Amino acid sequence: MTTRERIQSAALVLFDVLGVERTSVAAICREAGVSNGSFFHSFATKEALGAELFLAALESYHDVMVASVADRPDAPDGVARLVRAHLDWVVGSRSQARFLFERSRSEWIANVRERQALENERFACHLDEWRVPQVHAGTLLDLPRNVFIAQLIGPSQILCRAWLSGRTAADPREQATILIDCARRALSA
Repeated sequence: MTTRERIQSAALVLFDVLGVERTSVAAICREAGVSNGSFFHSFATKEALGAELFLAALESYHDVMVASVADRPDAPDGVARLVRAHLDWVVGSRSQARFLFERSRSEWIANVRERQALENERFACHLDEWRVPQVHAGTLLDLPRNVFIAQLIGPSQILCRAWLSGRTAADPREQATILIDCARRALSA
């Protein structure tokens, strides 16, 4: 593992436990086993590190979602795969998910909004490679991208956020069948 990767890994753990604001660079360095100089050689600021972690989590999430429909399943199967991919990524990448979903409005993310927008567009275009043919075939509703995604994962996201915040201990994947049925009803033509 490189110094940069050790810093990122340590920061994600500390940000998850303490939050970004309460985590010091010194604590990150201790956790990563690196010097202060190594930290600043790798990242200009703690906020720059946070922004990189945010983008890495976003890319990881998007990659899992796109991979779930890469072989172009039919509409009902694709919706099911996407809902399951969302739930599986959140549960399997809990620290990244909590960081992505709870830190995305932080002021320091403003510095990477353009990169975030490009990543979101990349995801939407890849998702459209599966979605648009389904719309043309008449199996999915012709909805704006953002409405499609909201209908697809909105209910799942509510359960996931409750689980991530500790408001519920129930694994959100336990409700996958219900969430898939809801998404199919909302999206099927």
